[in-house]
Amino acid sequence: MAGELRPPTGHVFRVERASGPVWYAKYRLPDGRQIQKKLGPAWSDRGRPAAGYFTKRQAEVWLQDTLAEARRGTLPGMVRTGATFADAAAEWLRFIEEDRARKPSTLRDYRSALKVHLLPVFGDRPLESITDDDIEEWRRGLSGMSNRMKNKLIIQLHGIFRRARSVYKLPTNPVALIEKHPIRASGDIQVFAPEEVWALVRAAANETDAAIYLTAAFTGLRMGELLALRWREVDFVGSTIRVRTNYAGGQLTTPKSGKVRSVPLAPDVASALARLGDRGAWTGDDDLVFASAVGSFMSDAALRPRYKSALRRAGLRVLRFHDLRHTFGTRMIAKADIRRVQEWMGHADIQTTMKYLHYAPHPEDARLVAEAFAVSAAGTSSDILVP
Repeated sequence: MAGELRPPTGHVFRVERASGPVWYAKYRLPDGRQIQKKLGPAWSDRGRPAAGYFTKRQAEVWLQDTLAEARRGTLPGMVRTGATFADAAAEWLRFIEEDRARKPSTLRDYRSALKVHLLPVFGDRPLESITDDDIEEWRRGLSGMSNRMKNKLIIQLHGIFRRARSVYKLPTNPVALIEKHPIRASGDIQVFAPEEVWALVRAAANETDAAIYLTAAFTGLRMGELLALRWREVDFVGSTIRVRTNYAGGQLTTPKSGKVRSVPLAPDVASALARLGDRGAWTGDDDLVFASAVGSFMSDAALRPRYKSALRRAGLRVLRFHDLRHTFGTRMIAKADIRRVQEWMGHADIQTTMKYLHYAPHPEDARLVAEAFAVSAAGTSSDILVP
């Protein structure tokens, strides 16, 4: 009957060549397609075969494993999707943009990674032809980047094939068994001392920059959240700033966590913002607090060089703008409980906030250690004899 599926069958055979005998496998898939594959050179000596060589027994085991995969429907290349990797990547981008509503900055990073690292390697290949061996070879060849970046690419590739399983009925995800690169998390965070924050503020190019540096350090707002802040979200009476939006990649979105939050408005920040409110323009409820000269969104591409210049003028270490946010986290963990710090910083996962815990002072710890090692007066250090 046309279209009837039959059990997969096959056999192995040995071919004598001038360079030496070689083992092959030939098998028929359930849809009738016949496949012939070279396995490797035949091992004719005694003892364990050298790497890459096959005995007849090993060739037969390879064939039986392949036929078993064909019976389960998980054999790579068994399903004809009619789609290339580039097709699957485009569908995945559409899915995460429209159905999962990823932020523009995230989508921009994904598109860049596809263009530079994935499409040149896999783009025109049929989806079903890409195996875990292909991906492992690609993984080993990644260079010139951190292990963290390599793992981001592996995760992105995994997402593309996971979506392909749903859309193109790909039987397996070839990235599923690929191991990520090890990442050593030291837990060390670079932060400003309070006097360094004030030195940075004094070295700012203008009053707006001075206020934005101070607000970043004293509230923990991300740069995009600062650039999106409007006057109606600054509650001088209630000493609170409400974080509702984020500006990045030329687009206005929700904060990173997706949730609105409130953070304390310290007196020093309130005074700096009040002075900005006297500038004579762009001070309406819907105007931006840190507006450009024409009242529009300030460009982060312009702010970052001014920030670096202020660091140099102040004679400070080269720290990132984001380290002002870390400064807030490390200072506040010493004063407030971890749940409050998590809420103020907008962390979706408390594990993210916990990286600040070792900055919290515990003066009683030294006393506890002393008590744990306390001995009687007869055994004090003054009685110890040194040979």
